[in-house]
Amino acid sequence: MKRFLSMVVLAALTLFVAGAMAAEMKGMKAAAKPTTLKGEIVDTGCYLGHGKSGADHKSCASRCIANGMPMGLLTADGKLYLLTPNHDNADPYTQLKDLAARVVEVTGVVYERGGMRSIDVTDLKAGDAK
Repeated sequence: MKRFLSMVVLAALTLFVAGAMAAEMKGMKAAAKPTTLKGEIVDTGCYLGHGKSGADHKSCASRCIANGMPMGLLTADGKLYLLTPNHDNADPYTQLKDLAARVVEVTGVVYERGGMRSIDVTDLKAGDAK
């Protein structure tokens, strides 16, 4: 009887762990779905440090980005996403470097960790100058 009970408990634990792993994998797959976001390309240094964005700040943002300042996508609802290059194709990310202060649509996988949002850029559609 003890042996039977031990086998039932072991089987139940195995099913529980397998179910938890399957749920975690399903959540990971759902999180990897590409999203399209619309917003303004900003340099994160001037935006975070001084609240600078928009057409009046375009030349400064362009210089900051050209000098290596990380870029962000500032959405209409005030959320800021760090833009990161996709490892398989960095071309769309690279094209964004010339679009400071422009409103664009960026497609990629969105991540959030430690309160920071990012989007792994896989495609873009340039909009009008702001």
